[in-house]
Amino acid sequence: MIESSEEKNITVNRKARHEYFIHQTYEAGISLLGTEVKALRQNKANLTDSYAMIENGEVWLHNSNISVYDQGNINNHEPLRKRKLLLKKNEIRKLSRAVKEKGNTLIPLRFYFKGNKVKVELAVASGKKKYDRREEIAKKDAQREMNRKFK
Repeated sequence: MIESSEEKNITVNRKARHEYFIHQTYEAGISLLGTEVKALRQNKANLTDSYAMIENGEVWLHNSNISVYDQGNINNHEPLRKRKLLLKKNEIRKLSRAVKEKGNTLIPLRFYFKGNKVKVELAVASGKKKYDRREEIAKKDAQREMNRKFK
């Protein structure tokens, strides 16, 4: 059976690319409950202010909000629970070395379906200062002006 590698975005953390320098990205699986997957199929997720931490050799996603599934019963999931990310041991070692460097953190960039599996794009990032953000906005404005003049 051929698996389709088509990726369908569920949610994207737009704030992350604005507030952080992205150094490296990883694709991770995520351990979910059934009602969480159904809620994700309805695009009921939010990655704003979420982050990942390495605890006891495992990577955990904190503060990611997957809303309660509407048709769920009393066994519905808790929206803000921490979720385990599924990575290989050598990837976790690389991530832990990268996070130990001063100023680096792990942030999720997006949730997406790859085939019928839910994946998380995880990034090693460092925070931008206010002047870095202003500089980036100024560059984008200058580029926009150049494009307008050439049209």
